[in-house]
Formats: sequence, C-alpha cells, structure tokens
Amino acid sequence: METHVHDVLVIGGGGAGLRAAIAVAETDPALRVAMVSKVYPMRSHTVSAEGGAAAVIKPDDSLDAHAYDTISGGEWLCDQDAVELFVREAPEEMLRLEHWGCPWNREPDGHVAVRAFGGMKIRRTWFAADKTGFHLLHALFQTSLKYASIARYDEWFVTRLLVGEGRCLGVVALELASGEMHALLAKAVILATGGGGRVFPFTTNANIKTGDGMALAYRAGVPLKDMEFVQYHPTGLPFTGILITEAARSEGGWLLNKDGYRYLQDYDLGRPEPTPVLRAMELGPRDRLSQAFVKEMEKGRTIETAHGHVVHLDVRHLGEPVIEAKIPFVRELCLTYEHLDPVHELIPVRPVVHYMMGGVHTDLTGATPLPGLYAAGETACVSINGANRLGSNSLTEILVFGARAGRAAAAYAARAPAPTGPTRAQALDEERRVLSKVRGDGGGGERVATIRTAMQRALEAGAGIYRDEVGLRRAAEGIEGLKARAQGVTLDDRSHTFNTEVVAFLELENMLDVAEAIVHAALVRRESRGAHQRTDFPARDDNRFLAHSLAYRSPNGPPRVDLLPVTITRWPPGERVYGR
Repeated sequence: METHVHDVLVIGGGGAGLRAAIAVAETDPALRVAMVSKVYPMRSHTVSAEGGAAAVIKPDDSLDAHAYDTISGGEWLCDQDAVELFVREAPEEMLRLEHWGCPWNREPDGHVAVRAFGGMKIRRTWFAADKTGFHLLHALFQTSLKYASIARYDEWFVTRLLVGEGRCLGVVALELASGEMHALLAKAVILATGGGGRVFPFTTNANIKTGDGMALAYRAGVPLKDMEFVQYHPTGLPFTGILITEAARSEGGWLLNKDGYRYLQDYDLGRPEPTPVLRAMELGPRDRLSQAFVKEMEKGRTIETAHGHVVHLDVRHLGEPVIEAKIPFVRELCLTYEHLDPVHELIPVRPVVHYMMGGVHTDLTGATPLPGLYAAGETACVSINGANRLGSNSLTEILVFGARAGRAAAAYAARAPAPTGPTRAQALDEERRVLSKVRGDGGGGERVATIRTAMQRALEAGAGIYRDEVGLRRAAEGIEGLKARAQGVTLDDRSHTFNTEVVAFLELENMLDVAEAIVHAALVRRESRGAHQRTDFPARDDNRFLAHSLAYRSPNGPPRVDLLPVTITRWPPGERVYGR
C-alpha cells in the first residue's frame, strides 16, 4: 500500500472544501495541503445550488436582523454565538468571493442586487441569476488553482479515518481509477463532504450525497449532532426530485392546489408582525410549507400523479422577460425534465428532502471532539441552522465556516507533530476489508440496490415530514436489520478500474449509519420543533428539549443519544415570526 504525507487533508471538493483549502494555503503557504474528492471538484453538489446566498449588504438591513431571522427560523435551536459570528463574517466572505470572480447580479446603479428568501423578513439574498452555486463553485475552484501548495486527489473515495495517539492522523482512500487503496497521512483532516439526502427516496440531492463525512466521523467516535432535523424543500419535481429554486417564489411564484387556490393563506406560517416587510405565504419557512402540503393532501386538495401527490407552482404571471432574466434555469429544468414551459404552463411540485441541519459536532472553528479532525459545510453542525435552515444561509455557511475550519486546521498542523501512530496496521486492515468485498469473499447474495431501497422507504415512512413513536421504532428496527443484511452483500463486478459497484456498497454502509442516527435522535426528541414534527408530541418543549442531540455510535447496538444545552446569548426563546 502506497503512503502519501501532507500537513492538512481536505476531504471533499465542493464549496466548503475549496474554501477550507484556500484558507489553509493563505494562512501558512508552507503547509502541504491535499484535497481528496470522490468526484472532480466541479461535479460537487454545490454546483446545483440555485437561489442565492444571504449576507447583510443593504442600508435597511442589519446583522441583528439577519441573526434574529436565522435564530427564530431555527426555532431557537441555533447556537446564538455561532449565528452572531456567522452573520458578522458573511458580508466579508461574499465580497471576497466577488473579488475572486463570482458575478453577482447588480442593480441598475451598480450595487449588488438582493432578493427575498423564505423565512427572512428583509431582502438579503445575493444571487447570480438562478445558477448561484455554479458561479460560486467556479470562482472558488479557479482561485484554488493559484496555490501551488494545494494538491488534488480527484476521484478518490475515503473509506476510513486513521486514529491514534488520541488524534486523527489521516485517512484511507480507494483510488477509483486503479482500484488500489492508499494511506494519506496528515496532521489535520477537514471533512467537507456535504449532506446525506440520498438516505431518502425523494431528494434534491445528487447521487453522491451519501453522508460519507458524517459516517467517517461517527465510526471514529465523534458524535453526530441534531440528526433528527431533515429539511424538506416544498418545490421539487415529482419524479426526479430536482429542485425548483425558492427564487421562483421569491420573484412572485404562487403555490396552487388542485382547485387553483393559493392554499398557503389558510395556514399559520408564523405569527404575523404588525408592520411586515415581506409577505410570508410562498416565502414562509420551508418546514411550514412542506407541512402545509401534507395537510392539503389529507384534505384531498392535491393532484395525484404516477409519482405521488403534487401541487402546482405558477410563475406564468411573471412573464417571459422576468423568467429569462431572473430564473432561466427553472425554465431549462422544466423543459428538459417535465417537457413543459413555465412561461405558459403550471409546474408540478412536491416536498422532497433537501438539506440536513444536523451533522458532525463541531465548535466555532470547525474543530470536532477528536483532535486534528475538523468539519465544515453541510456535513458539519456548528449549529447555525437549528431545527430549520433558512433558505440561502447554506451557501454563505460553507464560505464562513470553510474558511474558519481551514484557518484552525492550519494553526493546528503548524504545531502538531507528524503522525507516528499505528496507521499502517489500520490502513492494511481497511485495505483487506474493501478488497475482500471486490473479490466476493463472504457474500450472502444480498444486493446493494435492494437494501438501499428498503432503507429509503423505511426512513420516508417513519421519519418523514410527520413522525410518531410507532413509526420511528419501526424504522429503527428496519435500519438495524438492514445493517446486518448489508454484511452479506454480494458484488458481481470483480474489476479494479472504476468499480462503481464497490463504491455503491461503501456509500450504502455510510447511509445506513446516517439513517440510524436520524431515527434514534428523532425517538429521543419527544417534542415538535422545526423540521421535526411528532404527531404524538405536537408542542415545542423548551423545558426539556432546548438542547442539541448528540448521537454516539455503538459497535453492537443502537447509538447512545445525549443532550447538549443550546447556547443562548441575546434572544430568549419566543414565537416564530414572519411577515405575512
């Protein structure tokens, strides 16, 4: 087995990983940085983000207003010190990205343009048409190429963290092109692998989003925080799950039931303010909109299709010039995948899993409880998103906390000794485990696709938009059984070059660990808050559950779930308030 030595490893080539790598290179140019990604960086899921990124820039806005919208939108489960830091550093990161070449839309007078986004009472979402993630990722990737200290291992799949001497010492990775296993040693490792929405059957997430970083940390003894909070986006295309961006509603789109009625006016999307800046309705928070869809379905007011119940998103009244100027990608997606033109036709949409508020437990610098291990982006939980992430906070989050994790990892690596622990034995053990699966040793006839489908159905049924004790326990038992069955998976592909079947198996292992953490954290939280709605405990319970859940993996049984108090600085818990 070949061994590679670097100072800092960044696992993941998307927005958070690129920003972290740049931060390391800027902090200490002498450090050797390596980016390890299972896909070419420009194929990372950041590229698919559409609507925009939030940061205070207009004179009628303020850092306190952004912080309050974020905290109330997250149902007071956000750590307020993290939110205050986030909103303070967000404008700096956004302006820096502009200097690196991100083409933000402009007002006629040349100032940065902003649009409204769900749950925010003030327009503060910067955007680049509706391809913001595409442009953001391009700017970061091109900037990263300036630094000779950054090496890349594209299309390498990390399968294990190397741990010894009480710290993280590197990783083991499968080189997809050759099928060979490698050890990559480092003084610091940053996980930036994104979320794990593929544990559910209907999701806006790309196939690569399988919770890899979360599972790596979980198996190394690091807790996963707030995993019960899984965000459904209210407007996904019904068959593919492809996202129809919130920007379509920001620009004035309406959600209509089967009778052509704007049904959101009938639902409580948060107590209305006396003098609101923005109307809620279609720009209410994502959790409330998704819940309203379920209620409409229960009332028989949705449209039944071959791919489940849908409602309609109507943007026809915006007119072709606005659609082409502000949301051209929406039109492109509809024409390509639904064979309809939103300039003239209604768009069928349904709630689909979009984002995980939970992730690897970190502090404000991105450091995990395991020394030398950091995390940033959707794979991490710092926590600024609480029980429900506000739209357009996530792209800014990858910049702010990607940079912070990079700087912290660089400082740690500059003073940490070189890895000397039992890494070789761990790496060889992992090589035997993975390659034995390719050889077909010990297969029991189980198929990856069969187990993956069963996992997705179990989660959707038991841990979907609405949950209860019976459904969650059934899901937990199902996941436990599927984890046992996964050990008997048989692979037919014996090749070494780009063996996608072994990658699918490794991803399945990761998804099962993520699924386990979700259902057991949801069982412990006996209240309803944000994206976690228990029909058997419909009220929010701040006395017992104004706390984060921490799921610790157990080698022979369900995870242990502890509670950690939320950090409150200036805003005591109250009602969720939105403009109406």
